Amino acid sequence: MEIEFVTSIAMIAPDPPRSRALYVDTLGLPLTDDGDSGYFHSEKVAGTRHFGVWPLPQAAQACFGERDWPADLPVPQVSIEFEVADLDALTAACEELAAAGHQLLHPPREEPWGQSVARLLSPEGAIVGISFAPMLH
Repeated sequence: MEIEFVTSIAMIAPDPPRSRALYVDTLGLPLTDDGDSGYFHSEKVAGTRHFGVWPLPQAAQACFGERDWPADLPVPQVSIEFEVADLDALTAACEELAAAGHQLLHPPREEPWGQSVARLLSPEGAIVGISFAPMLH
């Protein structure tokens, strides 16, 4: 597997207003919300391509199609996504992960914004995405 770069880092927020108070109000990060989704993010945080504060129900929806995180899995605190070169590399990465005994939360799928991503839960309880986002290439 050849990772090209870190695509994004997002804090998983069980209490989005409290997280927003820290990251936006106190730390002064230039995070914005695309509406009333509660997902605050920016491509203007130095050292990252994308930094976000991701509400836990949205993370659960993205991984499982439901707003509740499964009780039998550790609740994640962070999400990190790694970028690969193209869709073939994404497929190969997923096959490599499976062959190494890692269980995907979901297979590769295209998100509404055009990024294709597969996710797994790391041993530390982080959501790890392997992705291909054409707009970043």
